[in-house]
Amino acid sequence: MTRNARQIKILELITENVVETQDDLTRMLKEAGFNATQATISRDIKELGIVKVTHDGKKQKYVREIGDRSVSNKLVSIFKHAVVSIVNAGNIIVIKTISGSANIAGMMLDRLENPDILGCVAGDDTVMAVTKSESTAQQISESLSSLLEQ
Repeated sequence: MTRNARQIKILELITENVVETQDDLTRMLKEAGFNATQATISRDIKELGIVKVTHDGKKQKYVREIGDRSVSNKLVSIFKHAVVSIVNAGNIIVIKTISGSANIAGMMLDRLENPDILGCVAGDDTVMAVTKSESTAQQISESLSSLLEQ
C-alpha cells in the first residue's frame, strides 16, 4: 500500500481510537493491512504533525498538532489522493473519497477557514459541506477540483 494511504489510515486511527504508543499504532496498522516499520511510522508521525498529549490525567495519546490549522502541502497531497469526485447540488458540495478518507477531506475544508463554508459533515467516504449560496458552492467546487488536477 502507498505512503499516502498509510498516512490517511494513521490519521483515521488516531482520530477514532486512543493510540498511546507507536507499538499500538503499528499493531493497528497491521490489522488494517498496512505493514510498516517503526522508523516508517516515526517519519509519518513527523510529516503529519502528530504529537502526544496527556489524556485522562495520566496517559498520553497521539493527536494532530493543535496549533496547526494551516493547509500544509502534505494535507493537500493526501487530499488529492483521497478524493474521487467533487460535485455540488445547490449550496451543498458533495466530496466522494476512497473508503475511510472523508475525514481528511473534511479537515481540508475546515482548514481553508473559508467564511462561505458554513460547515461540513464527514462519513466514511463522503463529505457534505453547506455553503452560503449556490454560487459559492460552485466556486469552491471548481477551486477544489482544480487543486486535484495540479
